Amino acid sequence: MLKQWNELPQYMQSENILPYYEALKKKRVQLALKRGFDVAVGIVVAVVLMPVMLIISIMIKMDSDGPVMFRQERVTAYGKKFRIFKFRTMVVNAESIGAQVTSKEDSRITGVGKFIRKTRLDELPQIFNVIKGDMSFVGTRPEVPRYVDKYSDEMMATLLLPAGITSEASIYYKDEDELLSEAENVDYTYINRVLPEKMKYNLSYIKEYSFVRDLKIMIDTVLAVIKRDRLKKTYIERELQKVGHGQ
Repeated sequence: MLKQWNELPQYMQSENILPYYEALKKKRVQLALKRGFDVAVGIVVAVVLMPVMLIISIMIKMDSDGPVMFRQERVTAYGKKFRIFKFRTMVVNAESIGAQVTSKEDSRITGVGKFIRKTRLDELPQIFNVIKGDMSFVGTRPEVPRYVDKYSDEMMATLLLPAGITSEASIYYKDEDELLSEAENVDYTYINRVLPEKMKYNLSYIKEYSFVRDLKIMIDTVLAVIKRDRLKKTYIERELQKVGHGQ
């Protein structure tokens, strides 16, 4: 799962990434366990949730014109580009009429889309990305190439592992659409304010990786969705003040 140092893309063979690589190199057995868990549990979850995904698909088709699935190019381990699976929550061609991140009151979101985004059900099809190997249950959320191009050398260390469905950053910033709804320039605010803060959690995860920590993050994610209206309220208020209005 972890490549040899000289097999990494040239832009990843930097002194800023080396400490993260050395930390992961000591966890090869746990990384193998991580992949085995992803495949075994991924297949079981896909089978169990198939009826739910079928119902959501019908709801989407009845609510608005367009395909059920939204597929977008994202970046995963070692800079590999792949197509992420998500249930479509926005109008067709939404990317051509707005930013590539979404704010709370985004007019492009459909009626059903609001519900499945709030409950994170739009992420369910990513289980197939996990089984395929492009993603893991836990890891840095995959960004679009234009945002990865803005990464610092150190941020590139997050590409040492596959992108994930959830992460600590996803939990703490699960309401990032609220933060971005306060910004005048969504892309600017995301790249210069939100992304660097999320990366602090992502880099900590890489350096201190453990399989047990993965399991804890998955449990915390479920609790965060269940307790959505209670979790991190004071945090969101504090972050809103920090974000302000991006220019």
